[in-house]
Amino acid sequence: MPNIATAFRDEISRLCRKEMRKHLEPLRKASAAYRKEIAALKRKLQESERRSVALAKRGGKVAKDETADAPEKQTRFVPKGLKSLRVRLGLSAAELASLLGVTGQSVYNWEQKKSTPRAAQLAQLAELRKLGKKAVRARLGGEAVEAVEEAAAPKRPRKPRKAAEAKPSRTRRPRKSATADTAVEA
Repeated sequence: MPNIATAFRDEISRLCRKEMRKHLEPLRKASAAYRKEIAALKRKLQESERRSVALAKRGGKVAKDETADAPEKQTRFVPKGLKSLRVRLGLSAAELASLLGVTGQSVYNWEQKKSTPRAAQLAQLAELRKLGKKAVRARLGGEAVEAVEEAAAPKRPRKPRKAAEAKPSRTRRPRKSATADTAVEA
C-alpha cells in the first residue's frame, strides 16, 4: 500500500508541476521581454541625457549672446488697463474686438476678469497702446475716419450765463406759526 500512496503522490506532484509550468511559462517570457525593454529605455535615457548636456554646453554660450542683444519683455495684462485703453481710444468693445481679431464677448470677458488674452492678443494690445485715436480709427476703416474728423472739428463753445439772465430765485413768504394765530385770537 505504501507504494500506491507514494506513486499517487508523485503523480499528483508531476501533474501540478506540469500545470504550473503551462501557466508560468508565458509569464516568464513576458517578464524577460519587459526587462529587455526596460534596459533599452534606460540606455536611451542615458544617451538623451548625454546629448542634452552636450547641447547645453554648446548652446549656453549662444543663448546668452542672443538674450543680451534682445531682451524679451513679457507683457502684463490688467483688465482695468484694457478698459481705460478702450475708453481713451473711444472704442466700443466690438470695435476693439474687430481690431484684435476676436469677438466682443472675449473683450468683455477680459475686462470682467473672466479670462485673459493669449500672447498674440497681448502683443496686439501693446501695439494699440502706442497708437492714438486717429491711427486706431484709420485701422478700423474709412467710415471710422469720417467719424474722427467730425469729432476733431471745433465745437462751438457754450455761452456762459450772465447774472442778469439767471432765473430769479423764489422768495419765501414767512409762515404763520400756530402760536401767532392763537395770540391774535386771544
